[in-house]
Amino acid sequence: MNSAGRRYGRAYEILREAGLRPTRQRLGLARLLFENGDRHVTAEQLQAESTAADMRVSLATIYNTLNQFTQIGLLREVVVEPGRSYFDTNTADHHHFFHEETAKLQDIEGEAIVLGAVPEPPEGTSVERIDIIVRVKNAVN
Repeated sequence: MNSAGRRYGRAYEILREAGLRPTRQRLGLARLLFENGDRHVTAEQLQAESTAADMRVSLATIYNTLNQFTQIGLLREVVVEPGRSYFDTNTADHHHFFHEETAKLQDIEGEAIVLGAVPEPPEGTSVERIDIIVRVKNAVN
Protein backbone atom coordinates (compact mmCIF):
# COMPACT_ATOMS: atom_id res chain seq x y z
CA MET A 1 0.00 0.00 0.00
CA ASN A 2 1.34 3.46 -0.85
CA SER A 3 1.62 6.36 1.63
CA ALA A 4 -1.83 7.74 0.68
CA GLY A 5 -3.33 4.31 1.32
CA ARG A 6 -1.69 4.14 4.74
CA ARG A 7 -2.69 7.72 5.63
CA TYR A 8 -6.31 7.54 4.47
CA GLY A 9 -6.98 3.84 5.21
CA ARG A 10 -10.61 2.93 4.59
CA ALA A 11 -11.29 6.03 2.45
CA TYR A 12 -8.46 5.04 0.10
CA GLU A 13 -9.78 1.48 -0.23
CA ILE A 14 -13.36 2.65 -0.86
CA LEU A 15 -12.24 4.90 -3.71
CA ARG A 16 -9.97 2.27 -5.25
CA GLU A 17 -12.68 -0.41 -5.09
CA ALA A 18 -15.13 2.03 -6.73
CA GLY A 19 -12.65 2.67 -9.54
CA LEU A 20 -12.12 6.32 -8.66
CA ARG A 21 -8.74 7.97 -8.72
CA PRO A 22 -7.94 8.79 -5.08
CA THR A 23 -7.24 12.52 -5.36
CA ARG A 24 -6.42 14.50 -2.24
CA GLN A 25 -9.88 16.12 -2.17
CA ARG A 26 -11.77 12.88 -2.79
CA LEU A 27 -9.73 11.15 -0.09
CA GLY A 28 -10.38 13.90 2.41
CA LEU A 29 -14.11 13.99 1.72
CA ALA A 30 -14.40 10.19 1.71
CA ARG A 31 -12.63 10.10 5.05
CA LEU A 32 -15.12 12.58 6.53
CA LEU A 33 -18.07 10.70 5.05
CA PHE A 34 -17.20 7.07 5.73
CA GLU A 35 -14.95 6.87 8.79
CA ASN A 36 -17.56 7.09 11.53
CA GLY A 37 -20.39 4.81 10.47
CA ASP A 38 -23.57 5.61 8.60
CA ARG A 39 -24.73 9.20 8.51
CA HIS A 40 -26.79 11.79 6.65
CA VAL A 41 -25.05 14.98 5.56
CA THR A 42 -25.80 18.01 3.41
CA ALA A 43 -23.18 19.54 1.14
CA GLU A 44 -23.05 22.58 3.41
CA GLN A 45 -22.49 20.40 6.49
CA LEU A 46 -19.69 18.56 4.70
CA GLN A 47 -18.11 21.87 3.71
CA ALA A 48 -18.17 23.01 7.37
CA GLU A 49 -16.57 19.71 8.43
CA SER A 50 -13.90 20.01 5.74
CA THR A 51 -13.11 23.57 6.84
CA ALA A 52 -12.85 22.41 10.47
CA ALA A 53 -10.47 19.65 9.29
CA ASP A 54 -8.34 22.32 7.57
CA MET A 55 -9.24 21.09 4.09
CA ARG A 56 -9.70 23.71 1.41
CA VAL A 57 -12.54 22.46 -0.77
CA SER A 58 -15.04 24.64 -2.60
CA LEU A 59 -18.75 24.01 -2.24
CA ALA A 60 -18.89 23.28 -5.99
CA THR A 61 -16.24 20.56 -5.58
CA ILE A 62 -18.15 19.11 -2.65
CA TYR A 63 -21.36 18.96 -4.70
CA ASN A 64 -19.50 17.41 -7.63
CA THR A 65 -17.92 14.80 -5.37
CA LEU A 66 -21.19 13.98 -3.59
CA ASN A 67 -22.96 13.60 -6.94
CA GLN A 68 -20.14 11.43 -8.29
CA PHE A 69 -20.20 9.22 -5.17
CA THR A 70 -23.99 8.94 -5.55
CA GLN A 71 -23.78 7.99 -9.23
CA ILE A 72 -21.41 5.10 -8.52
CA GLY A 73 -23.41 3.87 -5.51
CA LEU A 74 -21.25 4.98 -2.58
CA LEU A 75 -23.97 7.37 -1.38
CA ARG A 76 -27.70 7.70 -1.69
CA GLU A 77 -29.33 11.09 -2.18
CA VAL A 78 -32.42 11.77 -0.06
CA VAL A 79 -34.45 14.74 -1.27
CA VAL A 80 -36.61 15.96 1.61
CA GLU A 81 -38.03 18.92 -0.32
CA PRO A 82 -37.10 20.84 -3.46
CA GLY A 83 -33.62 22.29 -3.02
CA ARG A 84 -32.91 20.34 0.18
CA SER A 85 -30.96 17.11 -0.19
CA TYR A 86 -29.08 14.92 2.22
CA PHE A 87 -26.50 12.34 1.24
CA ASP A 88 -26.75 9.03 3.05
CA THR A 89 -23.78 6.69 3.51
CA ASN A 90 -26.20 3.80 4.16
CA THR A 91 -27.07 2.54 0.68
CA ALA A 92 -29.06 -0.48 1.91
CA ASP A 93 -32.83 -0.61 1.42
CA HIS A 94 -34.35 1.67 4.07
CA HIS A 95 -36.54 4.73 4.60
CA HIS A 96 -36.37 7.83 6.79
CA PHE A 97 -38.00 9.88 9.49
CA PHE A 98 -37.46 13.60 8.86
CA HIS A 99 -37.58 15.63 12.09
CA GLU A 100 -39.08 18.94 10.99
CA GLU A 101 -37.86 20.99 13.98
CA THR A 102 -34.24 19.85 13.77
CA ALA A 103 -34.00 19.02 10.03
CA LYS A 104 -32.42 15.68 10.94
CA LEU A 105 -32.94 12.38 9.16
CA GLN A 106 -33.25 9.11 11.03
CA ASP A 107 -33.19 5.68 9.40
CA ILE A 108 -36.20 3.38 9.32
CA GLU A 109 -35.42 -0.25 8.53
CA GLY A 110 -36.71 -1.23 5.09
CA GLU A 111 -38.87 -4.03 6.50
CA ALA A 112 -40.57 -1.70 9.01
CA ILE A 113 -42.79 -0.21 6.30
CA VAL A 114 -45.17 -2.51 4.49
CA LEU A 115 -46.79 -1.39 1.25
CA GLY A 116 -50.08 -2.88 0.14
CA ALA A 117 -49.47 -2.32 -3.55
CA VAL A 118 -47.23 -0.40 -5.89
CA PRO A 119 -48.81 1.04 -9.03
CA GLU A 120 -47.62 -0.18 -12.41
CA PRO A 121 -44.85 2.11 -13.62
CA PRO A 122 -45.30 3.99 -16.90
CA GLU A 123 -44.73 1.95 -20.04
CA GLY A 124 -41.06 1.41 -20.81
CA THR A 125 -39.94 1.96 -17.21
CA SER A 126 -39.39 -0.14 -14.10
CA VAL A 127 -39.40 0.66 -10.40
CA GLU A 128 -35.80 1.20 -9.26
CA ARG A 129 -36.55 1.69 -5.57
CA ILE A 130 -39.15 3.20 -3.28
CA ASP A 131 -38.16 6.01 -0.92
CA ILE A 132 -40.50 6.91 1.93
CA ILE A 133 -39.93 9.92 4.14
CA VAL A 134 -42.08 10.11 7.26
CA ARG A 135 -42.18 13.71 8.50
CA VAL A 136 -42.40 14.06 12.28
CA LYS A 137 -42.74 16.92 14.76
CA ASN A 138 -42.41 16.98 18.50
CA ALA A 139 -45.69 16.06 20.18
CA VAL A 140 -47.56 18.91 21.86
CA ASN A 141 -48.70 18.08 25.39
